[in-house]
Amino acid sequence: MNALIDNIDQVIRGKRHQIRLALCCLLTEGHLLLDDVPGTGKTSLAKAIANSIAGEWKRVQFTPDLLPTDITGVMVYDQRSGQFTFREGPVFSNVLIGDEINRGSPKTQSALLEVMEERQVTADGTSRPVPRPFFVIATQNPRDFQGTFPLPDVQLDRFAMRLTLGYADHATEISILENYNRTQRSEQLDPVTDTATLDATIGAIDNIAVAHTIHDYIVKIASATRTHPDLRLGVSTRGTLALLRIARAYAATDDRDFVTPDDIKTLVAPVFAHRVALSAEAELRGITIDTLIADITDTIPVPRTSGA
Repeated sequence: MNALIDNIDQVIRGKRHQIRLALCCLLTEGHLLLDDVPGTGKTSLAKAIANSIAGEWKRVQFTPDLLPTDITGVMVYDQRSGQFTFREGPVFSNVLIGDEINRGSPKTQSALLEVMEERQVTADGTSRPVPRPFFVIATQNPRDFQGTFPLPDVQLDRFAMRLTLGYADHATEISILENYNRTQRSEQLDPVTDTATLDATIGAIDNIAVAHTIHDYIVKIASATRTHPDLRLGVSTRGTLALLRIARAYAATDDRDFVTPDDIKTLVAPVFAHRVALSAEAELRGITIDTLIADITDTIPVPRTSGA
């Protein structure tokens, strides 16, 4: 894990915590949504992660005229055989980078729903599995930017985690400017792991111990979002499962074989915030989801656990 973080840190400077969270998401074979304003390194991070893994990755630039078959694949007629054959789309890879996903039309966005959940594509009545491991790393600009189509709740729920990189701090940005001509680009990164090793690591994550009190803590936080008066949509069971899996990966990156309450508190916002939706009244009052999630978490008593 440290080798992956160090490798990516050559391109994404000063964001080791966000890099760690992104890799924790991938260690659960979850999908990652990078949501931020232009120019903060979203696409560079996605490409750096993809280039650090010795597997196949493909990039799709989402535009309003992109078709669903441009992503999943299409049946084409072979004149020599006189039969229709399936031409695979870019989803048939280990890492799919969906750049500016919210610039694609809702119909094209929905083309990812099946493959993100079931790791397969159904075309002409036949289901075709994608390679494993399989990750979608999507970037998007804030929803109020011109020419964007907000992702529907059902698709947001399929992303295990949403991260915001933010601007680099003052010292880091000076370092980036001073070393601009020598800065290594994501395309030049050498892989530091392969898909077989990554797949084995993903399987080992399930061995991280989670106490019953931690399970109870996760469910209590999720339940609070489902009944909160300022939320019209709470966290789904898919969300609680994602938090559990990513917490295990987070513990593993800290060389622990158990999950702590602090792991949960660290991960609640990036795993839960994009799965909830404010009520119209809360939006009018200027309440933010991140603040609301933090307030909910603070109201739930932290469990006592021995960590085993």
